[in-house]
Amino acid sequence: MSTSPDAGRMKRELATLIAIDTQNPPGHEAPAAHYLRELLIASGFDVSLQEYKPGRVNVIARLANGSGPVFAFNTHMDVVPAGGGWSSDPFALTEKDGRLYGRGACDCKGPLAAMLEAVRMLAADRAAWSGTLLAVFVADEEIASEGAKFYAAGQPRIDAAVIGEPTSNAIFSAHKGSLRPVVRVHGVAAHSGTPHLGENAIYRAAELLGLVAEHHDKVVRHRSHPLVGAASLTVTRINGGHADNVLPAGCDLLLDRRMVPGEDEGAVKREIGDLLVLARERFGLRAEIIDYKATTGGATETALDAPIVQASLAASRAHGVAKPGPFGFQGGCDLVHFRSVGAQGVVIGPGDLAVAHKPDEYVPLDEFIASSLIYRDVAKAMLRNQDL
Repeated sequence: MSTSPDAGRMKRELATLIAIDTQNPPGHEAPAAHYLRELLIASGFDVSLQEYKPGRVNVIARLANGSGPVFAFNTHMDVVPAGGGWSSDPFALTEKDGRLYGRGACDCKGPLAAMLEAVRMLAADRAAWSGTLLAVFVADEEIASEGAKFYAAGQPRIDAAVIGEPTSNAIFSAHKGSLRPVVRVHGVAAHSGTPHLGENAIYRAAELLGLVAEHHDKVVRHRSHPLVGAASLTVTRINGGHADNVLPAGCDLLLDRRMVPGEDEGAVKREIGDLLVLARERFGLRAEIIDYKATTGGATETALDAPIVQASLAASRAHGVAKPGPFGFQGGCDLVHFRSVGAQGVVIGPGDLAVAHKPDEYVPLDEFIASSLIYRDVAKAMLRNQDL
């Protein structure tokens, strides 16, 4: 095994990963997990597959190399649906003008392939580090982070982690969290020809929407974080009525609440409940939270002076990133679940989030190769740090 990256092998493995259809829904990451298992075993790792639902599988690879901290690489095997509008086959890697195209090229099979190369380099250079190296590749990040949540529920010991997501190889040490309550506004059904005999739930929902907008404008958006910006509250879906000639007895609103690091999810839930109480007091409006849609999870951050943040900034800078950060994600990712088990962590990966989830998704070849070196160097730095 080599201690420098093999660009040809990285491209071949990325091509294989892209060709394995893990569009989520339904995900079905099992074939990708079995492919990764064989590659990791060949690199000297002990590998287990963690199937938490039929066809939904996490890969957990471990390489113990003496005493020291536990360091984990993590990213996800699922991708968003390919959709239309592609210039080439989304499941066949296409190289053009220094870019590698395909669904998952940057989100997140490019980071995954780069992590594979990094762990190979580390396995070939065991004299340079001491501790335990993990590669944790999970299912279902794109919808509800079920894979990472299931893994973290086992309370694994992890001291530090790098999460792979497209960051143009810069360092992201914080991200927002999300909460999506489904609010049902109640009315009274009646014949639409005699609306005065009922109570139109859609009209009542409009009154609540005004309060939602007011709460965002006067309260929520003023909660800000230096890396991720402002918190937010908005509505993203509305559904009411069941027949063309019946006054609607119910109207459901899906609220989207983006939280910033430092906000408590329980407190946010209570605040939304208080908003419904205010609607009753102000308008006589009857509403309740009937469900919470699954999300990737809450907000989190790792402090600027944490060893992994400093080591990551140094590695990013050393491999050509002019502005390494640290920055913060507007959305969420699986970092929060690794933080939940006590790991300090950052998010790093090749490619630009602006091209993820779109037709003609790509990863720049130079960033792809450089990311494997950044990953390697961060792991080495952390696995020399006995104070973690």
